[in-house]
Amino acid sequence: MRAARYYGNGDIRIEEIEEPTVGPGQVGVDVAWCGICGTDLHEFKDGPIFCPKPGHPHPISGEDAPITLGHEFSGVVSSLGEGVTDLEIGQHVVVEPYIIREGVNTGPDSRDYHLSPDMNFIGLAGRGGGLGEKIAVARRWVHPISNDVPLDQAALIEPLSVGYHAVERSGAKAGDVAIVGGAGPIGLLTAAVLKAQGATVVISELSPLRRQKALDTKVADHAFDPREVDVVEEVKKLTDGRGADVAFECTSVQPAMDTLVEALRPQGVLVIVSIWGQRGSFDMQQIVLKELDVRGTIAYVNSHPGTIKLVEEGKINLAPFITGKIGLDGLISEGFDTLINRNETAVKILVSPSGKGL
Repeated sequence: MRAARYYGNGDIRIEEIEEPTVGPGQVGVDVAWCGICGTDLHEFKDGPIFCPKPGHPHPISGEDAPITLGHEFSGVVSSLGEGVTDLEIGQHVVVEPYIIREGVNTGPDSRDYHLSPDMNFIGLAGRGGGLGEKIAVARRWVHPISNDVPLDQAALIEPLSVGYHAVERSGAKAGDVAIVGGAGPIGLLTAAVLKAQGATVVISELSPLRRQKALDTKVADHAFDPREVDVVEEVKKLTDGRGADVAFECTSVQPAMDTLVEALRPQGVLVIVSIWGQRGSFDMQQIVLKELDVRGTIAYVNSHPGTIKLVEEGKINLAPFITGKIGLDGLISEGFDTLINRNETAVKILVSPSGKGL
């Protein structure tokens, strides 16, 4: 089968590799669509980061570069390993792409398996990836999804789960006013979850194209350019001078962080969603005098079922966030190049490893 293989910084190759063997307790999946994630871009430009270097195998997967990329993907069940009896051939599924040590509690009540030692991701640290035509995945990480949800939209369940977990961490509820700093893919999808749960959403974003996308998709009630308006004052106008209840930092940019801190009401909650490649700082006096809660969030934990339910019930429409579809041969020239050099023109570019659906 064909797959996109990561060798190192700036080195991704489309190669023919062996199809995976589906072992006991595993599910064979024909990959339909795989999204290109910001993490994939970081690996290409700055890595290896999550991807293990050649000669340094990951302690759980036992694999090192080259590895097959891709962790945001949907597909169709093609085979069932011994002992898997609750799925059917032909069923639509998405994958929660974790690589986690044996013995870690990953049951339905766990709230911290995503923080366990040496955690990593399928499609970054081995065990196949969504940028290959086929994959074999342990049953625990395979989530069925209604065949009524198109498979291209289903590929966005993984990044949507990031937003779902961030909103859970915030404690946001219907009627709250939320401000999201940044309308990239994760900012937009976090806003989509907030809207689905009944919040009023304000987005602060420099790019006019991204602001318009937030308004056109109706995931934001208001979208402001911080160069043109005082975002903090606009939030206060919308809240009778009080400030936002919750804020979500989705840029890893210091001025955006500062705006969110100022825009929050006393005892508001700030959730830091983005991955920071540099040290950030806070105006500690504001944190203290407003009694703000600051919470980190990473990935998701038992978030996929709730996320899938929102989509199956029609509370979130993922179609508008798909802005491009390509094959494996266009991965760098049409996919990575667009997202690195013209990122405001795209939200989510999907790849069909087999070429089907293009």
